[in-house]
Amino acid sequence: MKVSMTSGTSNYLEKLAQEHPEAHLLFMQDQDKTLAYHEGSEASIFEEGRDYEIVDSSGELQATGYVVMNNIPVSQEGRPVFEDRFKHRAGNVENREGFQAIKILRPLKGNTYVVLTQWRNKQDFEDWKNSQSFKEAHKNSGPEQKQKPSFIDGPAYITQYNMVQFED
Repeated sequence: MKVSMTSGTSNYLEKLAQEHPEAHLLFMQDQDKTLAYHEGSEASIFEEGRDYEIVDSSGELQATGYVVMNNIPVSQEGRPVFEDRFKHRAGNVENREGFQAIKILRPLKGNTYVVLTQWRNKQDFEDWKNSQSFKEAHKNSGPEQKQKPSFIDGPAYITQYNMVQFED
């Protein structure tokens, strides 16, 4: 399964959705940009999209909620190790109150993976982030670690969005 994402103004992305009614697009917004998300087996409808393969997932993305994307650069030789860690994770996040979905996305170009989680709301994410199970899940490679795993190929960064729906 493939995922494509592109950014743009809400007007542009709303028009794109109208031009492609067959494509099930989800929309996310932060303070200054809107992102369109498309998941499927067919080619991307985005001219300038970022394309990924789903490595692992749990749950289904909803049209409402709060999305956190952990963008993690991974070295070419470190990809199997990185992916294996997620495929064999404990699954603690899936059991958290407010959890909706997780997607581990391998980039088709570049080296930055996306670990996308969706929550019912921001508070549910904050509760997870401050939990003991978060600390346990990130004990070897989390934000508190000074020494990053050898497969990390640069600084990771987080992007956060609220799901939005456009009027028909």
